[in-house]
Amino acid sequence: MTRIVIAEDHQSLIDGVCLLFEHEENYSIVGMANDGEKLIEIVEKTQPEIVLTDIRMPKIDGITATKIIKKKFPNIKVITFTMFDQQEAIQQMINAGASGYILKNSGLSDVKNAISKVMSGETYYDAALNLSFLEEDTRAPKKSILSKSENEILRLIGQGKTSNEIADIRFCSVSTVETHRKNMIRKLGIQGKGELLRYAIEKKYDF
Repeated sequence: MTRIVIAEDHQSLIDGVCLLFEHEENYSIVGMANDGEKLIEIVEKTQPEIVLTDIRMPKIDGITATKIIKKKFPNIKVITFTMFDQQEAIQQMINAGASGYILKNSGLSDVKNAISKVMSGETYYDAALNLSFLEEDTRAPKKSILSKSENEILRLIGQGKTSNEIADIRFCSVSTVETHRKNMIRKLGIQGKGELLRYAIEKKYDF
């Protein structure tokens, strides 16, 4: 029997997935979490075969939680279940160790297909995803989607610098820094300055 842990901050969606497996003899939901911290705690206790997790969650996001889970339990398979279809989100989950990626607007039957594929040692990606960038990665060195200036500004943001302080350091106008902030938010597919700061803190050593 395949034991599954679900992490999702919307309880109604968890309930929907649970109903999907309610009468399935080969699958068992052994844990549910509404935040990343609880997810890690449940995984440590139950050590399931499959973790089905969202990306954006309270306390610890799905990317960080996946990294922690795969480091402690490399044999556990992680499948992303999210609304984000941006390249950066997909790449980060793959880098974290996820074996599958499903969009929430897909049918719940896709969850079964994903679990079946992943349990057999394969990967599974939602048919609606644009994965052309993965093919490009195999042919050329990985490039950041951010420009050199944006990477430098993001590093300063991760150090807690304000737009005024960054402008002074880089000898540019505050409006230029703000423009770079908006461009980075758009490119990374995140929401607002708070999310940008969190991303900068998590990624600042990767540049």
